[in-house]
Amino acid sequence: MLVRIPHDRTAENVAPRLAAKMNTLPDVFKNSVTWDQGGEMGGHRKFTMATGMSVYFCDPRSPWQRGSNENTNGLLRQYLPKGTDLSGYSQDELDAIADELNDRPRQTLGWLKPIEAFSKVLLD
Repeated sequence: MLVRIPHDRTAENVAPRLAAKMNTLPDVFKNSVTWDQGGEMGGHRKFTMATGMSVYFCDPRSPWQRGSNENTNGLLRQYLPKGTDLSGYSQDELDAIADELNDRPRQTLGWLKPIEAFSKVLLD
């Protein structure tokens, strides 16, 4: 899931937008999230109140604690190179990129596509 954050990435702008997006998920997927140490994540308590999801933080300079996220960021850079100004992208365009990424097989999922793994959890 990708979320367009217009204007600045302050905690006041980020938490409610992430919460709104996460609240579109079925409850089975709303257990917890792991965020990095960025200041834009300072609204984590409001996020938890809005979603019921626990928020965990990785240790500073420890990206391996969010391995799946870091791998996805690498794949995302194929569409949006580092330093790309995202203000020119609409939520529909970001959703289209997310759809493409979720339709690519992943080794960590036994070569299932994320959308297939997602569906499998829903059907079990």
